[in-house]
Amino acid sequence: MKSVLSMTGTRAAMAAAIPLIALMLSGCVSSKQYQAVVNENNQLKAEIAAAQAEQKFVEAGDLLFPEGGYKLSPAGQAELANNIAPKLKGLQRAKIVVYGHTDNLPVGPDLQKQGISDNLVLSTRRAAEVATYLVQQGVPAPNISVKGFGDTKPVASNDTPQGRAQNRRIEITVQGPGA
Repeated sequence: MKSVLSMTGTRAAMAAAIPLIALMLSGCVSSKQYQAVVNENNQLKAEIAAAQAEQKFVEAGDLLFPEGGYKLSPAGQAELANNIAPKLKGLQRAKIVVYGHTDNLPVGPDLQKQGISDNLVLSTRRAAEVATYLVQQGVPAPNISVKGFGDTKPVASNDTPQGRAQNRRIEITVQGPGA
């Protein structure tokens, strides 16, 4: 007898729940609307991840190096040691790339005597100098690579001294975990 009453009670509860379920479902969005929201959410997540996955530091070449040189100046060493290296030291799995850039003026005879034939070589040497110094400051060596662009990616016109100064720069990008 109890089993008949239990089944009857369950059926009655289910019958009462059906209108409630129908009411709840009528407030739901369509599958198409839901998928559009999901897609937008995924796109926003990807944009946030991309923004968080790369940091970029730009340092003025005139601060880091003496005019026409590629060895770090004392001021350049201080800038890297105090403001850049501390941010990079703890990044164990990040990819750090040091990019060198120059203006479009030809390299001088003193640099040519040192085997630096053009701006591409100069920008690569400057990037390598920065990377070496960062490693000396405790940044993991396997994480760092260098690339020189010479005068091929200016950010300003090379027609003025101010524009050329902006083009003489080092860019340090950090990609991946911890960026």
